[in-house]
Amino acid sequence: MAEITAQATLESAKVFAEPFLRNATLETGENAWLHSKAVSQILLDIGGSEAMQAASYLVYTCGHLNKPLEVIGQVFGENLASLAVETTKLMEVQKQTRAAAVTITAAAHTETVRKMLLAFSRDLRVVMLRLASRLQSLRYFAASKTEVSESMARESLQVFAPLANRLGIWQIKWEMEDLSFRFLEPHTYKETARLLDEKRTLREDNVEQMREQLQVDLARQGIKAEVQGRPKHIYSIVKKMRGKALGFDQVFDIRALRVIVAEIDDCYGALGWVHSQFSPIVDEFDDYIAKPKANGYQSLHTVVRDASGQAIEVQIRTQSMHDKAEHGVAAHWVYKEAGAKGYAGVASTGSYDAKIAVLRQLLAWERDLTTTDSAGLLSDRIYVLTPEAAVVELPQGATAIDFAYTVHTDLGHRCRGAKLDGVMVPLNTPLKNGQTVEINAAKEGGPSRDWLNAELGFLISSRAKAKVRAWFNAQAMMETTARGREAVEKLLQREGKTAIKLVDLAVQLGFKSADELFEVVGKDEYSLRTIEAFFKPPAPELTTEELLHKRVKAEKTPTGGVLVVGVDSLLTQLAKCCKPAPGDAIGGYVTRGKGVSIHRQSCSNFQALVARNEANDEGRVIDVAWTHEKMLGSATASHGTGGAGNPVYPVDVVIEATDSQGLLRAILEVFSKDKLNVIAANTQSHRSTGGDTAAMTFTVEVTNSARLNKVLNQVLEVQGVHSARRR
Repeated sequence: MAEITAQATLESAKVFAEPFLRNATLETGENAWLHSKAVSQILLDIGGSEAMQAASYLVYTCGHLNKPLEVIGQVFGENLASLAVETTKLMEVQKQTRAAAVTITAAAHTETVRKMLLAFSRDLRVVMLRLASRLQSLRYFAASKTEVSESMARESLQVFAPLANRLGIWQIKWEMEDLSFRFLEPHTYKETARLLDEKRTLREDNVEQMREQLQVDLARQGIKAEVQGRPKHIYSIVKKMRGKALGFDQVFDIRALRVIVAEIDDCYGALGWVHSQFSPIVDEFDDYIAKPKANGYQSLHTVVRDASGQAIEVQIRTQSMHDKAEHGVAAHWVYKEAGAKGYAGVASTGSYDAKIAVLRQLLAWERDLTTTDSAGLLSDRIYVLTPEAAVVELPQGATAIDFAYTVHTDLGHRCRGAKLDGVMVPLNTPLKNGQTVEINAAKEGGPSRDWLNAELGFLISSRAKAKVRAWFNAQAMMETTARGREAVEKLLQREGKTAIKLVDLAVQLGFKSADELFEVVGKDEYSLRTIEAFFKPPAPELTTEELLHKRVKAEKTPTGGVLVVGVDSLLTQLAKCCKPAPGDAIGGYVTRGKGVSIHRQSCSNFQALVARNEANDEGRVIDVAWTHEKMLGSATASHGTGGAGNPVYPVDVVIEATDSQGLLRAILEVFSKDKLNVIAANTQSHRSTGGDTAAMTFTVEVTNSARLNKVLNQVLEVQGVHSARRR
């Protein structure tokens, strides 16, 4: 019943299409109806089903229908309608790329066509229809002696024929290669054909004599075999001559026989008999049965010399192997065109091989593809077009913004709108294969922070996301540098030093450029006091008596609660970036002015200073320690005082919690209970999948870090608090 239904579908497709196609002319000049009939016959010859043949007619009706997907779907079903529309879409894309070929190189055009074929290869039936259609067009040009464009002939030879080869459809491969080569190099084609014809009668007589002898001899050995003369194709002869730098007379397999047997054992039995009766050329033997080619091809290949010393190639295979080789039931991963040995000057791998390798591990023929998902391993990539018909490769689900960043970073930054196939769409619309994407860009401007929100779906490509982040990082750096520049320029005005060049000042302070100085000033990592000190005259050298007096005084009154190990009476200042407090492990860095900047050893800024100090061997990192508790009690410092006159130190605390009513009051009560003075607070709330989250930053005054750790542990006990830590 299934076969009757399929045949009925084919006949219905013919009836449906004929009124549209009978008087229609294709771009190639062919009559659309005759072309469709010929394509259907080609598909039949290589084993295509009635459904595939029906599609060959429906494809060319799409251009005559307003809504082809709906109309064809109602009559023939969604499957055939989708196949016809997708094939038509690929034809339109190829037409655009050919139109754009005048502005690009031949190699770029070839790569464009390859990519587009790959983009539509999720349904291999589309590719099969295009292969059959292209072969028929080449036949038409040859029969009518119509001139063929070089771009069409070249893409047939370099794209379509290799694709047929990779799909194992060698009938199409051989014929398409010879026809394409005939159009591209007519003189070479004719000369090779002449050489083949010169001694054709003698050569064919010798081959026929050997064929008959081999047929009889194998039968006597109990091996049932069919021995055939094998036609040699002109393009393959020329390619071998060029690839191996051979003369015409040196190409062994111009004379060739093919032996088809029933079983694999018979293959080796026939091989043994051939080698016993004729002299084999050892280097020309290949066992593709024991070690099949990467595309699944299996056969024994050998070259022997007959009684007259002439070389002849013999291929031996089973009927099953022969059917697969001729009709293409097996696809493969990466098939090197020249085999394992390769030809000189013939590339056996490349970007196309890398992409075609993931077409399919096995081609489960188009009959199975009609009811199964054929997305394969290329489902993570799509291919779209620029308005100039250049192909752009993107990840599946990519948007117009991803496209814009792939074309050019600046175009991505300025992207403000997009058209898909001429229709305006939202910027987070996922792109589809074969669409033409046009970007509307502002004259200047940058990306939106919304583009980095994964939930909004504006960006899929990790590369595009990185470019957006880099833009915002650059903007933040520019703001920091501008802030630092403003601070330095105001200081120079106060000091009356506006005549000094900023670059010279930066170099004298040890920076490579003025922007490097502005950056650290803008980040509060470099004190303006250091620059002030640069302009002040050096202090006079002290006498020995004055030095001793100063040492005694320093021992009695340590500065700021910090002792500089091994050195007395150095001005110290607590770094604002990490705000150390007694109990913290600390380190000191001698600034370019006077004084030592005190950091927590875990501070990232301090670690960077240590790394730079070690790299430049500056000797600016020194050991420091907190003074004894008794000394702390007498130190006034600039940090304020706590209970019993002890100095207090401002530290920043970061708390994350689930936002709820009364949360802030509960946390402040913990601080108040432990008598910690809160001098600043900042809270922010944002919505997430788990509910509203509060991010709080407090600046509190403490006498030592141990006490703070105890308080933070108590904060963690407040309901809803997830984390509480020093910043």
